[in-house]
Amino acid sequence: MDQAPDAPARGEADGPDGSDEDSAETAQGERGETRKQRSFWKELPILIGIALILALGIKTFFVQAFSIPSNSMQNTLQQGDRVLVDKLTPWFGSKPERGEVVVFHDPGGWLNEPTEEQNPVQKALSFIGLMPSSEEKDLIKRVIAVGGDTVECTGDGPVKVNGKALDEPYVYPGVKPCSDHPFGPIKVPEGRLWVMGDHRNDSMDSRYHQNLPGKGTIDEDQVVGRAFVVAWPIDRWATLPVPGTFDQPGLAAAAGAAPAALGLLGAVPLTLLNRRRLLRTGTGRAGTGAAPGQE
Repeated sequence: MDQAPDAPARGEADGPDGSDEDSAETAQGERGETRKQRSFWKELPILIGIALILALGIKTFFVQAFSIPSNSMQNTLQQGDRVLVDKLTPWFGSKPERGEVVVFHDPGGWLNEPTEEQNPVQKALSFIGLMPSSEEKDLIKRVIAVGGDTVECTGDGPVKVNGKALDEPYVYPGVKPCSDHPFGPIKVPEGRLWVMGDHRNDSMDSRYHQNLPGKGTIDEDQVVGRAFVVAWPIDRWATLPVPGTFDQPGLAAAAGAAPAALGLLGAVPLTLLNRRRLLRTGTGRAGTGAAPGQE
């Protein structure tokens, strides 16, 4: 009597290669990939929003890129260069110093160029700081003198700050320091700056705006920040340090001599008063707090 063939084992109905299991795994993998794709598209707007917030925060508080529109700062900066401007340190009380290249808002009357209308894409890029806004009328110059300084340039130069002659290798070659436009001596008011372009023949700077209310100077509060590096084009990459001529001995001391002398005179009676108190109390123990320094 012939025996009936054995029933196929479970899982082998469609052949020895286990195609049912493979099909199930494939379907499960496809469903997983679909879920991943859906999750990615759901998260994409969130990621874009975070990126925009970060970009806006960086532009507002840390660093902003600016494009150089003219030749007024040649050869330090060329037209079309992109510079990065430090906007962070002013939040901690840092003030512009002599020799720094700074970006500042138009004080009024320095720029008479018409405002160009931007398309929506340009407005969006301007909003996050990837390109300058047409509504922002900003300039870039070098700080030559700060509040309390006396600046002048007569004849063929050189420019003098507090009586000290500046050696200016950054000035455009073949151009006189005054560019046939002598000025001064001018006392820069406290809280204001005297600025000039490195291309003295192609820069409408403090020299040419002495008829305005600031008499050619700009308010420190109008400064956006210090330009510290040329970021674009790549072959123009360079830092923008303060030239050594602004570190020469006596340049700052001359401007600060009077306040220092007044501080010394004020310290003498204070010392005498403290000495009398020590004699009365009979103790020479120092206080717990350190004396504040002058800024």
